[in-house]
Amino acid sequence: MKQALIADSFAAMFGALIGTSTTTSYIESAAGVSAGGRTGLTALVVAVLFLAALFFAPLAGMVPAYASSAALLYVACVMARALAEIDWDDITEAAPAVVAAVTMPLTYSIATGIGLGFITYALAKLICGKFAEAKPAVLVLAVIFAVKFWIG
Repeated sequence: MKQALIADSFAAMFGALIGTSTTTSYIESAAGVSAGGRTGLTALVVAVLFLAALFFAPLAGMVPAYASSAALLYVACVMARALAEIDWDDITEAAPAVVAAVTMPLTYSIATGIGLGFITYALAKLICGKFAEAKPAVLVLAVIFAVKFWIG
């Protein structure tokens, strides 16, 4: 897993350096390793397939946006399963999850939803007197997101 995290860190830094959205390959790497790809041949095969996909991109662009709505609905249903694992009895855990889940589709931004979730989590813990339960990294991210939203 160490190599996957190093590769992910490098890809995120390099992507940010050249101005693209940051690339995150950790989950993909973990999935590849768990499926048996440990030699690097898996990465080469995926790279070749991505290059081949470039030639089919115009063909995919011919499909109208409404044709993919059924697939998006299915993905939303699969993702909603995770909501069952939320501790609904603890408002300091449930409220941030609801805020994040609702604001992502309403703002058309995963980052905005995650940011508002972090802020809500920190505020909920503070208001309910459970501030010690919040990890320092979460609190730092909540402050960073709050400053980002404040500045615009």
